[in-house]
Amino acid sequence: MASRTFSPVLRRALLRQPAKLTTASMINGGRAGQAAGRTLSTINTSRTRSHLSAAYGSLQNQQNRGVKTMSFAGVEEVIYERADWPLPKLQDYFKDDTMAIIGYGSQGHAQSLNMRDQGLNVVVGVRKDGASWHAAQNDGWEPGKNLLDINEAISRGTIIMNLLSDAAQSETWPSIKPLITKDKYIAKFIVQQTLYFSHGFSPVFKEQTKVDVPENVDVILVAPKGSGVTVRTLFTQGRGINSSIAVLQDVTGQAKEKAIALGVGIGSGYLYETTFKKEVISDLYGERGCLMGAIHGMFLAQYEVLRARGHSPSEAFNETVEEATQSLYPLIGANGMDWMYEACSTTARRGAIDWTARFKDTLKPVFNELYDSVETGKETERSLSYNSQKDYREKFNQEMKEIREMEIWRAGKTVRSLRPENQKL
Repeated sequence: MASRTFSPVLRRALLRQPAKLTTASMINGGRAGQAAGRTLSTINTSRTRSHLSAAYGSLQNQQNRGVKTMSFAGVEEVIYERADWPLPKLQDYFKDDTMAIIGYGSQGHAQSLNMRDQGLNVVVGVRKDGASWHAAQNDGWEPGKNLLDINEAISRGTIIMNLLSDAAQSETWPSIKPLITKDKYIAKFIVQQTLYFSHGFSPVFKEQTKVDVPENVDVILVAPKGSGVTVRTLFTQGRGINSSIAVLQDVTGQAKEKAIALGVGIGSGYLYETTFKKEVISDLYGERGCLMGAIHGMFLAQYEVLRARGHSPSEAFNETVEEATQSLYPLIGANGMDWMYEACSTTARRGAIDWTARFKDTLKPVFNELYDSVETGKETERSLSYNSQKDYREKFNQEMKEIREMEIWRAGKTVRSLRPENQKL
């Protein structure tokens, strides 16, 4: 944790030893030192150093309980599970910390509410009296108490969670960076802040974004594999979204542990390791590919061919989108593609298998081109240039209007209204 020298396990082990601690150092859990041995003068290092290895071993045993090495198609990967972080342990781990959420968009909204619901100390930092400010108020955040302007939120926070949009992170970084420091006085105690992201975009493409992180603080990432709506919904259902974690800088020696704990804090079910660079590349690639861009293009292509060949809008939509999203995709998600092949008719099975290779061979060069565009920073440059324009919102609204007015989605609105659950009694 940003505000700790040692993890809760290490701290408790030290407090059990006869080393002389002042009241302040006990409250802070030895905040200002390094896990490698640097401590405040309030800790008698000559008496505690001999206990560090035993305490560290206890910490390692605790961490190992939450670590699983699993085979993913024959490749061994490490994952971390929520089950190893029951609520009392999570609350104890963060009891000296304040999470400062910067931004109240999709992820800021979801992650802040999930942490608040788990009893963690959270403040939200946004522009005063803006749309996000009022949205946060509607969610129960109180101005002056836990709803603050950005500078005040950072001044109170030990873990600075920068969840602004990518473009906004770039624009605000010159004013935010000086506020994030290695040693900072909060409530008369020295703390070391941690910088947190949920996307590797800004620090990885720093040549374009100008987000050069401070060198003397932990910099970590927890990236939920879904929208903020999904993060919040799965949490309220008692489930949890999958998230990746990464460490860009580990100054305290506790960066990974903090990332894992924060991953659970924001509502993750399980976590897997990546790097900042791999996260941002796979994320941008996926959004432009099968998650959004490619699938929309595929829907349009199939629908337009069906309409050109004489099929009605309702038939074309049902055979392109409705059956996929309401019947097949949920089954694939629950059981896998092999199960889907086995469950469908012999005619459907044969045709789908035969055409898979054709589509793969046709699309793979496009996906390679897309990956290159992401890796070289072209997609970053395009995104920053477009999203930072003063008339961005007007242009985006026009694009959304054009999509809404496409025949496929106008037909879809009617089809959705006919679903039994949408029928008015």
